[in-house]
Amino acid sequence: MTSAQVDKQDDRSGNEAVGTAHGAAEGEGYQRGLGARQIQMIAIGGAIGTGLFLGAGKAISKAGPSLILAYAIAGLVIFFIMRALGELLMYRPVSGSFSEYAREFVGPFWGFVTGWTYWLFWVVTGITEVTAAAQYMAFWTHNDVPQWLYALVFTLILYAVNLISVKLFGELEFWFSMVKVTAIVGMILICAGILTVGFSDAADTATVANLWNDRGFFPKGIGGTLMTLQIVMFAFLAVELVGVTAGESKDPEKTLPKAINTVPWRIAVFYIGALIMILSVVPWHEFQPGVSPFVAAFEKMGLGVGAAVVNFVVLTAALSSCNSGMYSTGRMLRDLALNGQGPKVFTKLTKSGTPLIGTSVSAALMLVGVWINYKAPGKAFDYVVSFATISGMWAWIMILVCQIRYRAKADRGELPQSTFRAPGAPFTSWFALLFIFMVIVMMGVDKDSRVSLYCAPLWGLILGVSYLVLKARNPDNKAFAKRS
Repeated sequence: MTSAQVDKQDDRSGNEAVGTAHGAAEGEGYQRGLGARQIQMIAIGGAIGTGLFLGAGKAISKAGPSLILAYAIAGLVIFFIMRALGELLMYRPVSGSFSEYAREFVGPFWGFVTGWTYWLFWVVTGITEVTAAAQYMAFWTHNDVPQWLYALVFTLILYAVNLISVKLFGELEFWFSMVKVTAIVGMILICAGILTVGFSDAADTATVANLWNDRGFFPKGIGGTLMTLQIVMFAFLAVELVGVTAGESKDPEKTLPKAINTVPWRIAVFYIGALIMILSVVPWHEFQPGVSPFVAAFEKMGLGVGAAVVNFVVLTAALSSCNSGMYSTGRMLRDLALNGQGPKVFTKLTKSGTPLIGTSVSAALMLVGVWINYKAPGKAFDYVVSFATISGMWAWIMILVCQIRYRAKADRGELPQSTFRAPGAPFTSWFALLFIFMVIVMMGVDKDSRVSLYCAPLWGLILGVSYLVLKARNPDNKAFAKRS
C-alpha cells in the first residue's frame, strides 16, 4: 500500500480533498502507469491464487460440497467490503488507502497499526505463495528436490522481477491474470463437456448428484462447514489490492469502481462455478489436503497432460500473488516513512519510481519462508495461511469501520458524499464486521489456526511500544495528531 504525506493533506476539507489527493499522489514520485485494462485484470486475478488452487483441497476434505455455500456467503461479505472501500476511494482516491483512512476516521495510532499490519500481511502472504509454488513443483520432481530450495529460488527471481517500472509490473500481472482466468474457464468448459457429452475416465461417475449423494450436501455437518471459513476468507485475501493501485492508476474515478463492480461475477464464476463443476465430476471424498483440486480433478479424468498444464497454471498463480505482494510491501514501507511512522530510508525511489529499499527489505524477510519450508515442509502452508488470514482481515475491519464513520459524517453534512455509495450501508458494513469476527472465533476453535491468534497480541504489543517511542521522539509530527 502507498500513502500521501500527512503534512500535505492535513488541512483538506470538502470537495478540495479529491483534487488535492491526486496532486499528492503525483508528488510522491510514483508514476500513473496502470491503465484500465491492467487494473481490471489485477482486480480479477488478485483473488485467484493459492487459496483457491491449493487451499480448496483441504477445505473440500473438511466440508464436502457445502464448501460451495461457504464461498457464496463469504463472497457476499467480500462484495460489501469492496463497496465500502469503493465509497472511501471515491471520497478521496489517495494512494494511502487503508492506513490513510484509518488515520482520518479512527486516529493516528490506528493508521500506524493498519499500515504496518498490512505490510506484514503481504510479507506473510509472500511466504505462503512461495510455499505453495514449491509444493506445486513436487508434481514434476516427486520430492527429489528439497521444497525449501524451490522456495529460495522463487523468492530471488520475484525480487529481481520487481525491480521494474510500475507499467511493466502491470503488464506482467495482466498476463499472469489472463493465464489464471483462461485456465479456470477452460476447466469449467471441460467439466461441462464431461457432464453433458460424456468423455474421459470420469464420465461414468460424473453427475451433478455428486453434490448431495455421498452423505448429503453437509457430509461433515454444519460445524465442518464453519471450520472452513478461515480457508475460504484466505482465498479472498488480496481483493482489496485494487485500492493500493489508486496512487498509480491513470484514471481512478473510472477504473476503480468498474473493477470493484466485477466482484460478484468473479466470485460466481471462478469460485462457485468452478467448485460446482469439479465436485460434480469428481466425488468430494476423493480430494486430499495439500493437493490442488484442479490438478487432482484432471488426474481423475485421465487427462495427464491437462493435469500438468493446470499445475503450471497454479504455479503461475502463486508466483503472481507473491509478485503482487512485493509490489505492495515496498510501497507500504514508503508510505509509513513519508508519514514519519517508519525509517526515512524507505522514502527513496529509483529513477523508474520503484521503492527499491522497501522492496529489498520485504523480500529479505520473505526468505523466512525458506526456513519454514526447511524446518516443517508438511505444515508450512497451514502455519502461514492462518497468520496471513488474521493480519489480512485487519485491513478489512478498518475499511468497514472507516466507511461507517465516513458515512455518518457525510450524512450529517460534515464531509462531501461519495460518488460511489455502498448499497445498504452502514447495515451491510455492520453485517460484514460481525461475519469477520465469527471467522476469528472459528480460528480460535481450530487448533491449527489458533497459533495466529497467539501471535496477534504479540504483534499488537510490538506496534504499541513502537508507536509510543516514535511519538516521543517526534512530538510535533502531524502524523501523530488527531484530525478534526
